[in-house]
Amino acid sequence: MVDEHTHSAPIVVASNRGPVAYKLREDGSLAAGRGGGGLVSGLSAIGPDAGAVWVCAAMGEGDREAARRAGPRLPASDTAGHRVRMLDIAPDTFAAAYNGVANSVLWFLHHMLWQTPLEPVFDAEFRAQWAAYEAYNTAFADALAEEAAEGASVLVQDYHLTLVPGLLRERRPDLRIGHFSHTPWAPPDYYRLLPDDIAEQVLRGVLGGDRAAFLTRRWAEAFAGCCADVLGAEVVREDGAGGAAVAVRFEGRTTRLGVHGLGADGDFLRERAHREDVEQRMAVLRERVGPGRRAIVRVDRTELSKNIVRGLRAYRRLLEDRPQWRGKVVHIAFAYPSRQDLVVYRHYMAEVARVAREINAAFGTEDWEPVVLHLEDDFPRSLAAYRLADVALVNPIRDGMNLVAKEVPVVSDRGCALVLSREAGAAAELGDDAITVNPYDVEATARALHEALSMDPAERAERTKRLASAATALSPARWFVDQLAALERSGPGGDASRR
Repeated sequence: MVDEHTHSAPIVVASNRGPVAYKLREDGSLAAGRGGGGLVSGLSAIGPDAGAVWVCAAMGEGDREAARRAGPRLPASDTAGHRVRMLDIAPDTFAAAYNGVANSVLWFLHHMLWQTPLEPVFDAEFRAQWAAYEAYNTAFADALAEEAAEGASVLVQDYHLTLVPGLLRERRPDLRIGHFSHTPWAPPDYYRLLPDDIAEQVLRGVLGGDRAAFLTRRWAEAFAGCCADVLGAEVVREDGAGGAAVAVRFEGRTTRLGVHGLGADGDFLRERAHREDVEQRMAVLRERVGPGRRAIVRVDRTELSKNIVRGLRAYRRLLEDRPQWRGKVVHIAFAYPSRQDLVVYRHYMAEVARVAREINAAFGTEDWEPVVLHLEDDFPRSLAAYRLADVALVNPIRDGMNLVAKEVPVVSDRGCALVLSREAGAAAELGDDAITVNPYDVEATARALHEALSMDPAERAERTKRLASAATALSPARWFVDQLAALERSGPGGDASRR
């Protein structure tokens, strides 16, 4: 049931996770907290007078209870003034769509994480989960169709909602619809590991939009390649675009491709990194590191794609091959829990802890702990580590962007050398001033760490300045507004006359 504001929003944002999260207290009351992610900053950029509505899913029991009590819209007092509609999707449907498909299939696909001799297995259980994913996407499409005003702009976010643009187009052909992928996009050969009908269904879903946007040109090109290979679609390339794909034409419609790199929020980070709670954590970390020692820092979710275990093995190799660094450097590794309801993630987190213990047992002394590992999320502590870092290690197997690579140079106190995987989207912008590595090559990563530790301080400081400038070139607010402006230049339903 929808209130009198139905079909009133000129701008609608759709994402799995929203700007607010609720916890259910023992007394039955609800506690609202700020949701995560740069989208919160992005939506704030358009201002409360824009009349935007954010549609998201209830993530847990607290969210579901809030959605039931609130009706169509959450209280503005809980959402920092945003107009938010939270969907109470049946828990079994949500779990199958979110964990069974989005996180266990689409995430693995685009990050190329499968051990192909054993996985994936697309069986009857998967088909049941896919039906839940379809139902989940349909719930979003129905809500967006109800919220959007005539000719409204709708921005759909990420791999959780790949079917929404096509479903929404069927319901509301008047709308301007865009989809943004925050992950990489798999190349055609790997993408075709999906069952043929589902590979086609996902692409058709995204092509239901007027725009499909990505964090880097590389991921946009991969998407275009999949459309050509799987659907037989025409990839349009225009003069002045450097030969890059700019649109996909399929079944009488044209979907423009966009590239919008996401930058760090420099003003927020610099201010937040100098608050008292960060200073307190810096004092603790300095004591753990010890006087006169260098710090190699990494901060990640314990996500399979982040490559934490190989990073630890590279650090071990550094200590083995370059004994001059023993007792002189500490690896601060913050690996925060991620998707612990999936068994493979719990096993991975245990392996991270095991390898760290192994390094400390092999090399540690009475007054030197080679690896300082924390497995509990603590944002002020992360900022403290950023400020202390002499070297930042960011070595994902594959990453849509990786904001840690951008955040560390922004808040570094003395300048920080960046060792960066060439498979991170951020490498396209930061590669010239980083030391880039093949994330699978432990030996090369160990050599890169040595190079970073040995870098002349003046060169390191100059590189850090350039890295920070590149990292903040496109703020989250600007990133969002640019997408919206590009979408509003598009005509609804694939009409190119307004582009």
